[in-house]
Amino acid sequence: MTEREKMLAGELYNALDAELVQARRDARIATKKLNDSRDEEQELRARILRKLFKSVGKDLWIEPPFFCDYGANITVGDNVYFNFNCVVLDVASVTIGSHVFCGPNVQIYTATHPLDFQLRRDGLESGSPISIGDDVWIGGGSIICPGVSIGARSVIGAGSVVTKNVPSGVLAFGNPCRVARALEEHINEP
Repeated sequence: MTEREKMLAGELYNALDAELVQARRDARIATKKLNDSRDEEQELRARILRKLFKSVGKDLWIEPPFFCDYGANITVGDNVYFNFNCVVLDVASVTIGSHVFCGPNVQIYTATHPLDFQLRRDGLESGSPISIGDDVWIGGGSIICPGVSIGARSVIGAGSVVTKNVPSGVLAFGNPCRVARALEEHINEP
């Protein structure tokens, strides 16, 4: 099994494997082009993202700067918005539904390191997939930790550290992130 196959299977792998190093370099080149693009170059940005990500729905909008490890493990639905300075460490799959908003500085981390210091010294790491359902809003400065799923229609308050799954249709916030209350299906706000 290659190191890339181990990585995608959630097993311990060596991140310094030549194939993985090259894949990260390719992603850095693509994100540099994205981050250096001008606001009026939306078609260029769209081309870069379609090539970088595994799958892109309609109307993906990313405010540069944006950073990711590989890009190839990121799937996004329709009408997804990332505000400035978001980071996605996609050593495992990141699946983002449609109509998802990510505030500035949102960090999505599938990567993790062993608790055993010797394994860390040996350069081994692993990852766990992240899934974000349709119609989710993630407030600015939030961190989504490895292996977390966020259910459809939920709202994650700004600055939250999401360490456990969040069910559908709730408001959750804090460090660690906890469910505060259920959300009405249709909220009539001023």
